[in-house]
Amino acid sequence: MMGTQTIAPPGAAIDVRSVARTGLFDTWRDDVPAGIVVFLVALPLCLGIAVASGAPLISGVVAGVVGGLVVGALSGSPLMVSGPAAGLTPVVLLGIQQVGGFERLLPAVVLAGILQLLLSGLRAGVVAYYVPSSVIKGMLAGIGLTLILKQLPHALGYDGDQEGDMSFIESSGSTTLGSLAEALQQIQPGAVAAALLGVGVMLWWPRSPFARMKLLPAPMVAVAVGVALNEGLRFALPDYAIRGTHLVSLPTITSGDLVQRFALPDWSALSSPVVWQLALIIGLVASLESLLSLEATKKLDPQRRDAPVNRELFAQGVGNILAGLLGGLPLTGVMIRSSANVDAGAQSRLSSMVHALLLLFAVVALGFVLNRTPLAAIASVLLVTGFRLAAPALWRTAWRLGSSHFIPFMITVLAIVFTDVLRGIGVGLVVGIAFIIMEHLRSPVLSRISPPGAVLTRYALPEQVTFLSKASISRALNALASGTRVEIDGRRTTRFDYDALEVLLLFRETARARGIDYRLVGIPEAELTPAHVRTVS
Repeated sequence: MMGTQTIAPPGAAIDVRSVARTGLFDTWRDDVPAGIVVFLVALPLCLGIAVASGAPLISGVVAGVVGGLVVGALSGSPLMVSGPAAGLTPVVLLGIQQVGGFERLLPAVVLAGILQLLLSGLRAGVVAYYVPSSVIKGMLAGIGLTLILKQLPHALGYDGDQEGDMSFIESSGSTTLGSLAEALQQIQPGAVAAALLGVGVMLWWPRSPFARMKLLPAPMVAVAVGVALNEGLRFALPDYAIRGTHLVSLPTITSGDLVQRFALPDWSALSSPVVWQLALIIGLVASLESLLSLEATKKLDPQRRDAPVNRELFAQGVGNILAGLLGGLPLTGVMIRSSANVDAGAQSRLSSMVHALLLLFAVVALGFVLNRTPLAAIASVLLVTGFRLAAPALWRTAWRLGSSHFIPFMITVLAIVFTDVLRGIGVGLVVGIAFIIMEHLRSPVLSRISPPGAVLTRYALPEQVTFLSKASISRALNALASGTRVEIDGRRTTRFDYDALEVLLLFRETARARGIDYRLVGIPEAELTPAHVRTVS
């Protein structure tokens, strides 16, 4: 990690109350530089996602500002950064075409925010706790690999695909690997030099004597070195200087026409059923992506601080309502900016708010300066960030945890790299949950508590006996030898699903026919339907 951070040893307890008492500006020496780094990373992403979505450029910046200032202030996460998400790009692009313009899509963004508020009120954020750890870690590694593959062309001086496009099949019709192959045939020496210098700075700076200078984190120095190099090339070797589309392309906007650039919602679109359908899709997808990003950010946090999931849904809901009203893209918690925030040494939500203020200021006052920043310099920061997200240690740990963890992890990674983040997570969730169910079905539910050789064999049930226990209970009961004496103890069980209870009660008929002395202790009676009775009679 970059910056000076206190990393808790494994298993160490974190004093959550002391963290909660930390004031917003108590760690400003860490947060302000981190906010600058996140701003440098976020700016081209905000613009690129807006272009890929077919929306006005300013809409990406609006979403970034709202995500940083509003969601950053309301969220319980000290490190997660919110803004326009690449995962929603296909939804927004198709939605604009279906409803007939970006202004007619904005009411759907507002409605999506209201839906998130309702989900928060219903305490639906608890779903985040049921996402398998293998999928969360696979998401981190998959995003890291995708980030590397997407930034390598920029580092080589090829910018055929705009920043923010995280899909394998790109908007240009090419693929991630296709763009990389094209980049290898069009290498720009100036861009390569800026990228290599930036990566070198990123790796060397934390070990250098300057590492104690918290106001100069490695990513900021890397970008500054890239800008300085390109300015030197402009003067000494103009043929090798980085120009045109290889630089940040911030639109020039004066304070006088800033307001005119904002798109406003066309409320007449509410009469279209498509708008309501889009609102549902955006609300659910944005909520899921935010909750998963929240869980992943908590794993990156050196202090392992918790963040309330329902509070996050509330913050995201307020953010999307304001983004829709102000003409912004829908927003979510986003991993690339969040991981860059952690790497830069951020300690509190102040860094997210600083990055938002800089986005707002840049649109009006910093266009000329920022438009001299090579994308290759920013790529150097994202390449290192991607490597850290997909660190070899993550893969080794997943492998050591066994096939039930490694296979969902690996499938999530591959699905993200070869489709996009949302589809990859969806595939990973299906596979991860399937493995959990299979493991549950294979694990014994009946635990033997009597000593070997006892005349009466006693089994105990766990606290929760669900429908998933049905197969395991059936196998165990059917394996009992004829003429044995068996007692099933359910006094510790607090919940019986009818499906599992039915198996326990129906076996009494089978036991009688096989001469098994079958006793149930602490297991409630339940009415069996006539069909069941006929089946066993």
